[in-house]
Amino acid sequence: MKLKNILIVVEDIERSKAFYKDLFGLTVVTDFGGNVILTEGLVLQEKHIWEKLIGEKSNKGSCDAELFFEENDMDGFLARVNKYQGTITYLNELMEHSWGQKVVRFFDPDGHLIEVGESLDGVARRYLAKGMTEEEVAEKTQLPLDYIQGIQCQCTYN
Repeated sequence: MKLKNILIVVEDIERSKAFYKDLFGLTVVTDFGGNVILTEGLVLQEKHIWEKLIGEKSNKGSCDAELFFEENDMDGFLARVNKYQGTITYLNELMEHSWGQKVVRFFDPDGHLIEVGESLDGVARRYLAKGMTEEEVAEKTQLPLDYIQGIQCQCTYN
């Protein structure tokens, strides 16, 4: 068994398609009208269709789940966010966790929480490029030393 897709319920499917394309580069794989499959396995389902399918009213959630996207060019991503024509509501603007990962959290037009953060490999590579030792990077990022050493080998050959 494997997880195939993540479905989120949206009020306006065209607005949501534009949002995920403009900010994340997700494009339509299959468009059934009120149900759209985007690249990366994200499925958008119009609220009225979803409610008919499940036989219940759909309620917007709280911050108990999020869509997580990895992005090692946080400056480039934030530039796209700043150019976005719609309104962005932040849970937190760009911040750096104690282990060094830079992240930003905000809501999509329907209130779904999104986190965009550096990959942990990207964090480790950033610290290695700044001259930190493998041991220092392992301590800072909380990643195993042998993992950092593997990244260091990859950096040497790239």
